[in-house]
Order: sequence, then C-alpha cells, then structure tokens
Amino acid sequence: MSEYREVCLSGTGVTKVFGIGSKKTVAVNNVDFKFYSGELISIVGESGSGKTTLIKMLLGLTSVTSGEIFFMGEKRDISSHKKKKEYWRGIQAIFQDPYSSYNIFSKIDSVLLDCIKMRGGRGLPYEKKVDMMREACSFVNLKFDEMTNKYPFELSGGQMQRLMIARIFLLKPKILLADEPTSMIDACSRATILEMLLKLRDETGMMIIFITHDMGLAYYVSDSVYIMEKGKFVEYGSANEVVLTPKAEYTKQLLNDVPKIHDPWEFSRNKKFRKEITV
Repeated sequence: MSEYREVCLSGTGVTKVFGIGSKKTVAVNNVDFKFYSGELISIVGESGSGKTTLIKMLLGLTSVTSGEIFFMGEKRDISSHKKKKEYWRGIQAIFQDPYSSYNIFSKIDSVLLDCIKMRGGRGLPYEKKVDMMREACSFVNLKFDEMTNKYPFELSGGQMQRLMIARIFLLKPKILLADEPTSMIDACSRATILEMLLKLRDETGMMIIFITHDMGLAYYVSDSVYIMEKGKFVEYGSANEVVLTPKAEYTKQLLNDVPKIHDPWEFSRNKKFRKEITV
C-alpha cells in the first residue's frame, strides 16, 4: 500500500552524537527511513534507545550530526528562524508531559489564536476565529466557553492533552509526532486521546508517528512499526510482520515483556523473590 503514497518524510544516514572523545555517546546511529502520507507509524524501544532524540531531530529541535532529512521530497532547510517556522507549519508534535507543553503565562485563547495565525488566519474577523476555536474544542470534547480566559494549569492532564489535539486540528500539519502522548493520563482518557488522534488522521490524511515503548499500542494503532535499539532500527515492517513474526532478538524480548493476562505468572526466574513470597 505504501508504494502508492507520497513520501512525506525520509532520512538517509541520520546520526546524532553527543560529546566528544571518551565521553562520546551515539544516540542515533546512521538510520534510514521513509514515511508515507497518511501512514500511522510506531517507533518502539526502551528508554535510552534513541527514539526521542530522533523525534527532536525530525522537529528541528536538535541538530543532526550527520546525514540528511527530506521533507515532502526536498532536502530540509531550517537554516533560519523564518525557514524553521515555515517547516513547523507542516510538522507538529504532542509530547509526553502536557504540563511542560504550554507557556504558563499564556491563556488558552492565546494558544489557539496562535495556531490560527500560523495557518495564515491573522486577518480573519475575530468572530470567525472564535468559531474556529469553538469547532476545534468541540472536536476534542471540550467546550470553548468553559475554556476561554483560563490558563492551561487550570485544566486536568487529560484536558491539556485534548487541547494539544485541538491545536493540531487548527494547524492541520502534514505530519504529527506523538511522543508517548498517553503515558501520563488515566486509562479512560488514554483511549479517548487515541480515538481522537485516529479520527484526526482519517479526516485530514496526516501522517502520525507514535513514539512508544508499548508493543501492544504499536500493534493496535500502526500501519508500520520500527523497532529501535541503541540508536539503530533493528527491525521494521508492517505491524503484523513485526509483532506476529518478529526476526530480531530485541523485538522478541520486547514482546516477551508484554503482560499476558491468560498466562500463569512465572516466578522461577527470580528464586529470591519466589522464596520471599512463600515465607
């Protein structure tokens, strides 16, 4: 299916090195990728595997040590603030911690109005802007009249994450990077957030990249899955291929770590713990 879609984000030999000499750390090591329009991708790996560093490079928040990133078929150019802002019209992110994603001094109205301005709506009548903000809030099951004149810290974590999706609804980027977007909210809110993101993808055709350590989530939502270990992609393919017929040992390890309700608990691997629970 991917071969019939437009490549909207790709990279060749993308590498990020922190430090020098004996203190050098290769966070992302010579990775290649092709992500297609409308695709939902999960990049899966444990903490420290390099996935968040990769996302920051894709966003232009962290410099690339070597390699090239291409956006909509052309070599990415974010060499000036103006060019970077133009790039951000097409690529946006939702981060893990909703509390650190907002300027605490900006009211919700300002957050949403900035999105409208970024999409070229600066000159629209204020009434039209309010209608757009109301529609965006309604899309994520928030009432704009209850949000207006509030600060983000007055909302719950789930409400703040939904407000982030309302921002994306207004911006309508070609690419959304979602870095563990549901890890800090309750299970009910988590399911709601995922449904909203999938609905947004279906309605706008944007590509979504999930960054996660959760293989179950990756299998449930993704078209393609990339497995990242120590800065490298050790396996990638369709969700069915990677999860049902894994080839890399690291992928098998991640799958073995997924809790299975129907399996009996096995304590024999840790004799000390087994002894403690029988005392």
